[in-house]
Order: sequence, then C-alpha cells, then structure tokens
Amino acid sequence: MKKASITTLGLTPEEERRRRMIKYSVAMSVRMVCIVLMLFSRGWWLALFAAGAIVLPYLAVVIANTPLRTSRSVERPGGVVQVRPPADKGGDGSPGAERKAS
Repeated sequence: MKKASITTLGLTPEEERRRRMIKYSVAMSVRMVCIVLMLFSRGWWLALFAAGAIVLPYLAVVIANTPLRTSRSVERPGGVVQVRPPADKGGDGSPGAERKAS
C-alpha cells in the first residue's frame, strides 16, 4: 500500500478561498468590460456583450464554487492497528497486585 504524503493533501481553506476569489474577480472583470463595450457597440455586437453581461454573474458563481480536484483518488494511510492495554493479572486492579500475590 502506498503511503500518504504531504503533497497528496488538499488545499487549505485559505488557499481554496483565495482561488475562488480570483476566479470570481476575473469573471466579474470580464463582465465589466462587456458592460463598457455595450456603450460603444451596435447590432449583434451589442446583443453579444449584453448576453455576456447578463450570463457572466451566474457562470462566475458556478465556476468559482466548483471544487478543484487534484487527484482522482484519495490516498489513505495504512490499516488501523488496534492496541489493547495488557490484561490485568492481579485481581484488585492495583499496580502492585501481581507482586503482592507472590
């Protein structure tokens, strides 16, 4: 079985949040460009930029909230080994019970 290493771990919450904020900010910047271009365009270009300005907020949220998948499978550490305390050979449960009996 392969051992898990630190490189197989996912992103920290701060890194994931930063990545989502960057994706959302880029999409909203493109939307602002579409709105400005709507002021200077005519015909089909106007309809194209208007569609971009209307659809991009929805797409930005969907794209930003899509989780990043670094690998297809999750590597887990080796099997769990149960460790049981040694059986009490005394009778009363005191630490020196075994020595007192002999």
